[in-house]
Amino acid sequence: MIEPNSELVIDYELVRNNIQVIKKNLPKDSKFMGIIKSNAYGHDLEKSAQALDGFVDGYGVVRLEEALKIRDISSKPILAMQGVYSSDAYDSLKQHEIWTVIHSLTQLPLAKQYQDELIFWIKLNTGMNRLGIGLDEIDQFKSFFKEQNVLMTHLACADNPGDELNDVQFKNFNSAYKKISKKMNRSVLNSAGIFNFPNYSFDWVRSGIAIYGGIDFPELKTAMTFRSQIISIQSLNANERIGYGGRVKTEKKSKIAIVYCGYADGFPQTAIDGTSALVNGHLSNILGRVSMDLISIDVTDIPDCKIGDWCELWSPELSIIENTQKNNLISYELMTKMSQRVKRQYLNI
Repeated sequence: MIEPNSELVIDYELVRNNIQVIKKNLPKDSKFMGIIKSNAYGHDLEKSAQALDGFVDGYGVVRLEEALKIRDISSKPILAMQGVYSSDAYDSLKQHEIWTVIHSLTQLPLAKQYQDELIFWIKLNTGMNRLGIGLDEIDQFKSFFKEQNVLMTHLACADNPGDELNDVQFKNFNSAYKKISKKMNRSVLNSAGIFNFPNYSFDWVRSGIAIYGGIDFPELKTAMTFRSQIISIQSLNANERIGYGGRVKTEKKSKIAIVYCGYADGFPQTAIDGTSALVNGHLSNILGRVSMDLISIDVTDIPDCKIGDWCELWSPELSIIENTQKNNLISYELMTKMSQRVKRQYLNI
């Protein structure tokens, strides 16, 4: 151990494998859009585009600058999913052949100036009540109802297939589609929707978190390993307290490993006692409050544990879901909040 550092190891072969798992749930004629917004959910935007280009039919991002970076790498369709709002931005879309979304009446006057020059996705608000045009506003978008354009919506509760809002949204979407006089492409499903409602795959699906292994479905693997090294081991007697506030007291003689990582690296400060960690292939638990630079791990029952050994906080062997479920968190947040001080490694680009 020359100089310890927290590390993020991203394996794109695992991302590609996850895409293959997802595709098994889809009809062959449904196109696959890989969502790589927010720096590819922490997996690096440009490297992800390089690694995935042969496995997706297109890309979805939020910001125009993200789309322009991908266009330098790939000739495949790119969708700016929250639209653009100026003539300069529309000119850039046109120049680089980037698709865009209309989700509001306020976008309509400017969008109409480019309606014959760009591909548009028309986003309906079918019940999520976040972005999307109202069902009573559809007639105002008639000039965009063309075969090359796409009618889309976003599901609020796709991860909970029993929620009644799913049926409401499907009903509203189908009703709106029937009102359109011309055939359009359709896109409804996000990651969870692909697994729970494959009958609504239609022409395009949009998969984000699932391709990184961030939702709990069989065969998906967490594609990033977040790890750091042990820099100290404390031998404690029973009834000794650990960390800030001393919120944990040992019940017996214990060995506590101090790992060189904390909330300044992106690990949640709110992590509870008992949150899982993996040391030398052995499952262990975090004990005591996570501090800025250090985490305490119970290694009492791990043989031959020593300074310099690696501790994995999530990895393909310890799913990020294990961490999120215990702490009432979401994998999206953990993946996207990694600090710049965390060392990065990229495998199998």
